[in-house]
Amino acid sequence: MRDIYYHPLVPAEVSKFLDYYDHRSNSLADEFWDELKEAIDYAAWFPERHHFDASGRRRSNLNRFPFHFLFRVYSDRIRVTVIRHNQQRPSYGVRRK
Repeated sequence: MRDIYYHPLVPAEVSKFLDYYDHRSNSLADEFWDELKEAIDYAAWFPERHHFDASGRRRSNLNRFPFHFLFRVYSDRIRVTVIRHNQQRPSYGVRRK
């Protein structure tokens, strides 16, 4: 498994999404967090199983929630650059390193 690094804005994005789901249901927020964490771990283990998006980064879609994240692959790590809703504009977060 590769190490996982995050762009500095990713924690704020995740917090915003967790707050949204937490206001609807504590269990829903927990389920979102669990699925996101599992998807990121899977990406660290098997980055080549994720398709490229238009920005040239790999993309991982969540199954139950309308979100996905983009990440870069390095020899020893992945770097999650953005987590966004599927309806957000495709250019959101693609300039991040």
